[in-house]
Amino acid sequence: MAKVQNDFEGVLLIDKPSGITSHDVVDRVRRKLKMKRVGHAGTLDPLATGLLIILVGKATKLSSRLMSLDKEYEGTLELGKISDSHDVDGEILETRSITESINEMDLLEKMSTFIGDQYQTPPMFSAVKVKGVPLYKHARKGKEVEREPRFIRISKFDLCEWNKPFANFYVYCTKGTYIRSLVHDLGEKLGCGAILTGLRRTASNNLTIDRAVALENFEEHPVTGISKYLIPGYKVLSPGSEN
Repeated sequence: MAKVQNDFEGVLLIDKPSGITSHDVVDRVRRKLKMKRVGHAGTLDPLATGLLIILVGKATKLSSRLMSLDKEYEGTLELGKISDSHDVDGEILETRSITESINEMDLLEKMSTFIGDQYQTPPMFSAVKVKGVPLYKHARKGKEVEREPRFIRISKFDLCEWNKPFANFYVYCTKGTYIRSLVHDLGEKLGCGAILTGLRRTASNNLTIDRAVALENFEEHPVTGISKYLIPGYKVLSPGSEN
């Protein structure tokens, strides 16, 4: 059988569905394009949906530059719970009562304290490595190891809707920010705990979710027309450029 040789190249914006990993998306794109040289520029947790930047062919060289872009998210949190992973996918460790004193004004006030430059400690359930071992491997064994806090900047942390104990929010932040840790830390400041129940990445700098293709639609599209989804690298790196 003749070897299939494809020469696709560019940046592919995928709207990731919930329930699969970012690496799962990369594998599915590889199978579709029949190419090994496929990567991504920033992971999303299995729970999260939205913009996943996939790099194809020589565009994989852009990985570090695209990973450094600021991100935008829309999410939902639930007050009154604490989980080992800081989100609804983890084991619920504690349930706390939500007092009448925790109202919308209190929530807004505590959210505002996270605006600006700060250091955030990565969660144990993460791919961050300590001495070469991913933290999640320690976490699965019930172990907690010391983690070095990372510098992040949160430019916006807005409340979009409040329906106690749930809140919808918007975040604009730098790379490396763990939104589920942000939610956990907010819950600690409120004194009642909080977990992330839903998250959607809507943008990475000028790359927005409205330009992305759903993973299923991409897989169903004929290979001969795949090029229309690929954005040349020079356009991605030019602020305000369009596909």
